[in-house]
Amino acid sequence: MEKITDRLSSLRDAMKKNGVSATIISGTDPHGSEYLPDHWKERLWISNFNGTAGTVVVTLEKAALWTDSRYFIQAEDQLEGTTFELMKMKMEGTPSVNEWLISELKEGEVVGLNPQMFSHFAHIQNYNELTFNKIGVKSVDLIEEAWQNRPTLPTNPFFLYETKFAGKSASEKLVEVRHEMKKNNTNVYILSALDEIAWLFNIRGNDVNYNPLTISYALVDAEKAILFIDETKVTDETKSALAQEGISIQSYLDIYTYLNNLTESDHVLFDGNKTNQALYEAISSTSTINLVASPVTGLKAIKNEIELDGFRKAMVKDGVALTKFFIWLEENINNNINEVTVDEKLKFFRAEQENFKGASFGTICGYADHGAMNHYSATPESAYTLGTDKMLLIDSGAQFLEGTTDITRTLILGTPTSQQKTDYTLVLKGMINLSEIIFPANTRGSQLDAFARKALWDNGFNYGHGTGHGVGHFLCVHEGPQSIRAEENLTTLKPGMVLSNEPGLYRDGEYGIRIENLIVVQPALSTQFGDFYKFETITISPIDKTLIDVTILTDEEITWLNNYHQFVFDQLNSFLNEKENLWLKEKCAPISK
Repeated sequence: MEKITDRLSSLRDAMKKNGVSATIISGTDPHGSEYLPDHWKERLWISNFNGTAGTVVVTLEKAALWTDSRYFIQAEDQLEGTTFELMKMKMEGTPSVNEWLISELKEGEVVGLNPQMFSHFAHIQNYNELTFNKIGVKSVDLIEEAWQNRPTLPTNPFFLYETKFAGKSASEKLVEVRHEMKKNNTNVYILSALDEIAWLFNIRGNDVNYNPLTISYALVDAEKAILFIDETKVTDETKSALAQEGISIQSYLDIYTYLNNLTESDHVLFDGNKTNQALYEAISSTSTINLVASPVTGLKAIKNEIELDGFRKAMVKDGVALTKFFIWLEENINNNINEVTVDEKLKFFRAEQENFKGASFGTICGYADHGAMNHYSATPESAYTLGTDKMLLIDSGAQFLEGTTDITRTLILGTPTSQQKTDYTLVLKGMINLSEIIFPANTRGSQLDAFARKALWDNGFNYGHGTGHGVGHFLCVHEGPQSIRAEENLTTLKPGMVLSNEPGLYRDGEYGIRIENLIVVQPALSTQFGDFYKFETITISPIDKTLIDVTILTDEEITWLNNYHQFVFDQLNSFLNEKENLWLKEKCAPISK
């Protein structure tokens, strides 16, 4: 691919000009975002890889991309002809980025890092590993020099998020934040994660796809709060409303000057995992820096009752839209529709619902072997025409003012094989098992992950992705700090946290299966042994019974499924017409052995 090789040449020219032998491109932005405006799509620009996870390394002679198992097939396709080598993360024999760099470079050579694109802790790790091996590190923005005709940053106005949806005003949240700051012996707090700023100030935007965010920084001290943002995005209304909440406006990049001017009386709360190295370096040397976790991360993760009620209302809307969509799908399966058409129709039916604000992520619609690619994204060129002889996996979600949705359903519109039914039912057993679990307070998600996998493990099966991620409230569909996955995460699950429950099974070249509901941590019971929690399932859409091998399910699992389907019907039927209700009633009819 000549275009990518030309870009590599431009980058290498900039590297030579700056005395740099290699550079690491993290694939994120100065805010650590998952979805980026075009201006910061540096990894895509240099490599042609458009997955949401991956790191690029370019030396004067070689180029390589590190990504995880979700993207191996996609990366191989997108890197073809670019001279990039694919590095399969977590696979035996694959070196880490820095191990590879140390093997490729000579002592005294220099790696260029853009400090805006690395968190403080990531920068320290890179610096320590490289310099210990006598490789130099230089702060430099090489992409800015190499990228000609680079897109500008978006200037879309942000909007106010009403307290009737948020549950608390910005001023109320600032009181909570200042309380946390004081507990950490700090009086200045820097925020750079866009979803944390949006949550704290009750603002939303349109600067990136899927996540309703506006590009900005923020600072809170004991008396004032400042939103650093491109002032063309501010209207008289938003400026006045924020002022009433105790929030003033300054220009986006003025945060660097502000940090330069801090004094010895300023004790700065700085999250080294979330906030970039450039901001760390900008803080006045006379100030004290306290490296602790961002307090908004934990506050935002525990939804208040108004937010949780909003989630439930959003799920009803999503369930109505999905009912209409699946009826349409069954009626049109023989009309030459494809994976891209599915995405378009999902948006159409969701857009009929009040307060719909777009998709919460790019729809994953995988027919047949495309379903085995966990994060497959259909294009007009790659899209399969759907039929009745293969399995179809659809993972999609919506943003409503009331809340964010994320749901996966796997189905077949023909007759499944016995292997397909067995595989599907084992995944379903895992999803039900996690849905039903009761667990003690102070339990971590990593301690629950095995419950979703046990039925698969018993048969020698597994899946490579996490079982559950946190979900934001009309914010990012992937939200920390909570998760349910094999990898350790010290965050304990607390009432009010919203997560996904999505075990899967993927047979390369054949099909993929994933069943996903959203769940909320809720109190279950208190005994002499302490407090115990449970999960409330809030997603509202039928699970395909055609693919179930009832003989594999226990009586308890059948009861759970029948109760769930009764819940689905009860929640949706009043919003549907007679034809839609008949369809839903059949899909929710109880099963038995």
